[in-house]
Amino acid sequence: MSTSTAEPETDVYAELAPVEVNWRDRQQYLESRGYMLRRRYHPDWQPSWRSNPSIRARHAEDSLSTHMLRSSLMDATRIADGTLVLLKRIGAKSTELSIANQLSSPEYRSDPRNHCVPILDVIPDADDPKMSYIVMPFLRYVDDPEFRSVDNIFDCVDQLLEVFCLPSSVYGESLMSASKGLVFLHDNGIAHRDCAYKNLMMDATRLFPDGFHPMRLDCQPQNITRAATLLSRNDVPVTYYYVDFGISTWLRPEDTDRLVVGSDGLDQDVPELSDDVLYDPFKVDIFVLGNFFRQNFTQKYSNLDILEPLVSQMTRRDPARRPTAANALQQWNSLRLSVWTIKRFWRPRPRGEPLVVKAFSDVFSLLYLVYRFLRLPQ
Repeated sequence: MSTSTAEPETDVYAELAPVEVNWRDRQQYLESRGYMLRRRYHPDWQPSWRSNPSIRARHAEDSLSTHMLRSSLMDATRIADGTLVLLKRIGAKSTELSIANQLSSPEYRSDPRNHCVPILDVIPDADDPKMSYIVMPFLRYVDDPEFRSVDNIFDCVDQLLEVFCLPSSVYGESLMSASKGLVFLHDNGIAHRDCAYKNLMMDATRLFPDGFHPMRLDCQPQNITRAATLLSRNDVPVTYYYVDFGISTWLRPEDTDRLVVGSDGLDQDVPELSDDVLYDPFKVDIFVLGNFFRQNFTQKYSNLDILEPLVSQMTRRDPARRPTAANALQQWNSLRLSVWTIKRFWRPRPRGEPLVVKAFSDVFSLLYLVYRFLRLPQ
């Protein structure tokens, strides 16, 4: 008969990986700057399951390690208000930090169309002056939890394209009403170059009124054996963000050469990527975002054909034939006006869905539509 707890030397949950040791060694410094790491990363940590045999190690909150392949990232709690945040260790003089700070400046942060992840704080690394920690909201992938209606997806497309609109504080409200051809990121010389699935995220704080665990996203913050309280995406708005400007390009107005080289990026479908041949980084953004819409929306769901014309244009192999960001937004605004309300609030239908599942799921969609109708003011 096996014992209820493993011997210390064989207890894999109790051993910190080298990546974790690095964060543990910085725990007290980060605490002094206002950010608390999980108990596992405190210098005096002792596994909770060793002092309480009734706890199984894999069910203990402090058994959860950080992602080993994401050594530069760590979740933390802002001590002042208990907010869950993400710390990222980056170069103190990196382009990523310069761009992130620029987009988080009051001039741009005050505009609701700025969907670039806000930088809440910048902390110098006490052990290495060449490095810093940026503090950001703790975000989730755009489809976690899953979309509940076509309208949820429309809202995602809206926000991801809105990021290209110029802030009214720069050009004035009167010009904004007639200037959708201008762009936010691109007009300010910033090309993301990597706006693929993993770099498009959402703030789901409102969906989880009691919070969630950063390593077990469906579980309660302090009890990973219980599901977190989750509200419907149909009832609670979320905000989408562009993250990770690690390979982005920031061209100043005085820069006459606006072409780049480089083959890095999550989306390797971009035809013009090259380490030798110059290309337009802004057209890369158009392709990558269009490919995101295709892979995650039109190819995945059968009732999102409305996006096909836009996706087709954004992913043309010839960069010169792709629309500008503002043109894409303008086309999308026209397309969505043709969608009936009943279709917007219907569920996204997965392609290849079994007929029985489809029938039952559609019944629930119909009931939801009736529910929404009954809630409308008379």
